[in-house]
Amino acid sequence: MDFQREVDVLVVGSGLGGMTSALCAKELGIERVEVIEKANKFGGTSGVSGGGIWIPNNHYAKACGATDSLDDARAYLDSTINEGTVPPELIETYIQKAPEMLKFVTERADEVGYISLAAYPDYYMQNPGAKAGHRSLEPQPINADALGDDRVNLQETHHMMYLFDRIGFTQVEGHALVTRAKGWVGIMAKLMFTYATEFFWRKKHNTKRARRLACGAAGTARMFLALKNRGIPVRLNSALNELILDDTGKVIGAEITENGQVIRVKANKGVILAAGGFEYNQELRDKYLPKPTSTEWSGGGIRTNTGDALIASQKIGAKTRLMNGAWWCTTISAPDEPAPRLAIMEKSLPGSCVVNMAGKRIANESQNYMAYQTELFASHSEEQPNAPAYMIFDKRFRDSYLVGPLLDVQTRPDKKIPPEYFANGFLAIEDSLGALADKLGINAEGLQKTISDLNAYAQTGEDKEFHRGDTEYDRYYGDPEVKPNPCLHAIDQAPFYAIRIDPGDFGTHGGMDINENAQVLRESDNQPIEGLYAIGNCAAAILPTYPGPGATLGPAMTFGYQAAKHLSIE
Repeated sequence: MDFQREVDVLVVGSGLGGMTSALCAKELGIERVEVIEKANKFGGTSGVSGGGIWIPNNHYAKACGATDSLDDARAYLDSTINEGTVPPELIETYIQKAPEMLKFVTERADEVGYISLAAYPDYYMQNPGAKAGHRSLEPQPINADALGDDRVNLQETHHMMYLFDRIGFTQVEGHALVTRAKGWVGIMAKLMFTYATEFFWRKKHNTKRARRLACGAAGTARMFLALKNRGIPVRLNSALNELILDDTGKVIGAEITENGQVIRVKANKGVILAAGGFEYNQELRDKYLPKPTSTEWSGGGIRTNTGDALIASQKIGAKTRLMNGAWWCTTISAPDEPAPRLAIMEKSLPGSCVVNMAGKRIANESQNYMAYQTELFASHSEEQPNAPAYMIFDKRFRDSYLVGPLLDVQTRPDKKIPPEYFANGFLAIEDSLGALADKLGINAEGLQKTISDLNAYAQTGEDKEFHRGDTEYDRYYGDPEVKPNPCLHAIDQAPFYAIRIDPGDFGTHGGMDINENAQVLRESDNQPIEGLYAIGNCAAAILPTYPGPGATLGPAMTFGYQAAKHLSIE
């Protein structure tokens, strides 16, 4: 077969998992490693994300004096992941190899650095082995200058993670700003002062965005620098078409379309698929995911995630698993924004609730976003639909907090809300709950009862229906100034607001079934397809219940490391 290029390892996808596998392969002695990326920017879903990685028992936590253990991690995952969902050997591999991966990467590549999050709790704090902090880490911020000319090729973090769409903030800063925690004014003042001093830098580079990168963009920028400094190319505008096999069934390369030209790349040792999920392929969503489902509700924003790696692997007989799952998160799709916002913090704050068209609450709004939407799907039916749903809040809430695309009332007062927000049932503002219900077609009696009950719960501090505010995670996005329950406040000050909430996601998590080395298994005999590996959202999820912040990127990096180790001894 005629090949136009030859490498040892070909990595398909430039997210954190793909770039970690490339870095590890190079550090383990594999000389010719190459990364291809379908989009015109590198970073993928990892770049858009908050950038957090969930790594139990990691060395950063130990350096901070935190207490954790493999046994605690094992007990926690045993209690959060249903038996039979994930092969136990994959979970055990993750528990043991994730901290090893993080130490290897950060010791070998000083370009890569993380900060342990002391106060970000596991998502199921009621479960055995859970920890209140130090299992999740976020990337250290970095200035865009470090990338040189490659700065323009970086996939930026989701627009919701920028102050005034200009100033990126870390997860810690974002938590303080959204919840109005103690010190938030100082944080905002510092960010804005720094931004003002960079006027000439922004003018030189023709950008409105601040120089400092945070969250997902910081993580992928740092990993890209590690690759660049080691001479590992990241080729953009290069899409996977199909995998190439030899006569024995081994994957020996791939056909790709690179800048509009179809070429074949030979991979002497193997191909690592790290090209994301299929969230922007409506046909695959309709085939596999629970209804209702729409590409337009997906908050990832990486439109090139159309399942190319999945389709190519299925074509050569790959086994798949968990195809009906995604990283669920309700989203807010504003008419004037490039991608839906993830509705995480707003619906957790006190003085709001989410109702369906019957005017009834769906679940505990302050629980983690994955669990919330899982419950949404579980109770959804044609007779009692949970989509569309609406977040209901009042003037006090609007005056107190940032509310998705509405921002805060000082930045975007009601009179400055674009007229298109009030079209097609996206937003309504009325002087009474009855009028609000009538405007949107919500059952008025149901809404009145729901708000009446919630207001009573706010007085006692006990949510008798869904136990909102009972766990440490619930309270993480609560307001400590609100008593007796930081997640509950009365909704009783006109005008009243309703903003549409859709059952979205930030990526699918079903894909190729893999073994402990990230080798893709064959459907026919459950044996590895030689030369083929899959990680991240290309592969079936390792932690499908999302046990903690960063439970997607942690496994992507870890199994990228596993793939690199296996390839280095092949």
